[in-house]
Amino acid sequence: MFEGFSTVVYHIGASVLGILPISIVMGLVFAGLTFFWACNPGQPWWRKRDLATDVCYWFIIPLLARYLRIGFLVLGAALLFGIAGEGDLLAFYQDGHGPLAALPLWLQVAIFLVGSDLIMYWSHRLFHGPTMWKYHAVHHSSKELDWISAARFHPVNIMLGSVAADVAMLLLGISPQALVILGPFTTAHSGFVHANLNWSLGPLRYVIAGPVFHRWHHTSADQGGEKNFASTFPVLDLIFGTFYLPKATLPASYGVADQTFPGDFGAQMIHPFKQ
Repeated sequence: MFEGFSTVVYHIGASVLGILPISIVMGLVFAGLTFFWACNPGQPWWRKRDLATDVCYWFIIPLLARYLRIGFLVLGAALLFGIAGEGDLLAFYQDGHGPLAALPLWLQVAIFLVGSDLIMYWSHRLFHGPTMWKYHAVHHSSKELDWISAARFHPVNIMLGSVAADVAMLLLGISPQALVILGPFTTAHSGFVHANLNWSLGPLRYVIAGPVFHRWHHTSADQGGEKNFASTFPVLDLIFGTFYLPKATLPASYGVADQTFPGDFGAQMIHPFKQ
């Protein structure tokens, strides 16, 4: 029992230490960039009123996502392929399986990125529906939107969003190495699109999601709050009619309509279950 507890503590510590360096780099980079190209004037990110809440999300949610991902992968292998036991599971997932695993790794990475983005586009739209919004409202609750707001997700949202997309692509046969390779990009890009930058990316705005594109999504529903659902590829919004990027103005205000929405981490975890 003690050995198992020690292993969990070790992995938690290793995950936190893994997140810390990239967090420091991102904090410094975005502090410098927003000094010159801020989308919205105001306090720098480290003076946010709800910074403590964002820090909790930034370190806790990736750790939770990791264990949820592992749990669903184990469950999926057992239910879909009848595979159980640590050795068999490791062998099954190590290099992927089926036709997709035979493809070059770079192509697997590309398929993973496109496939998971398509899945998350539709799950994102689902979370904007009347049933699931109470969970997704947590992500939209930040009034001072910045890079560190990127991890502000309720566990239910992260479980049925990015975790479900990752698990689906791995169960289809893509090698876990694709997920490992994409990990740093996903973290950096998520921080980038939430950063307080006035970058619309010019002609690249249709190729990859940028700060202004995603910041419109964090505005009220009558502005861009019901648009721009794609995490990575805005072309999905073009295809499905939800692209929104006006040229003459920038997004200015963020948050949810509910003025009583709690601001601290613990209360936000409980709030959806009170609805």
